[in-house]
Amino acid sequence: MAKRSEMDVAGRASWFTRFTKHAARITGRPLAFALAATVVALWAIGGFAFGFSDTWQLLINTGTTIITFLMVFLIQATQNRDSEALHLKVDELIRATPGAHVALLDLEELDEDDLREIFREYQDLAQRARKALDEGKSDTNVPRITPRTARK
Repeated sequence: MAKRSEMDVAGRASWFTRFTKHAARITGRPLAFALAATVVALWAIGGFAFGFSDTWQLLINTGTTIITFLMVFLIQATQNRDSEALHLKVDELIRATPGAHVALLDLEELDEDDLREIFREYQDLAQRARKALDEGKSDTNVPRITPRTARK
């Protein structure tokens, strides 16, 4: 469920969410790239008419800087929303899977050391599973894996 700040009472996305989704779709299409390339080509050709002056260069520098500045926020907003949705979907799969470790639901909140430790434990688990498969055994044995902070 989305945060209240991103959804109105009727469950519709906020104007910002709708805007960023729409803008991301439009700017990520080949037509948007072609339009941007056309603008750059016209600017380059215009250099002959304006004698490749400082003002001519300032025009493209200012325009691209403004667009880049705004696109950073647009891309970050869409990435944050997509990442949160993906986390929720994976969390639901973990929650609904019998035998899954529910303690793994909020891994993104752990610090780097805890994540590395869990990663090493999963690497070890994978190695043991491959060894079991090589020996003709099952690899579905699921040992308990917990971060150091949960064991304290």
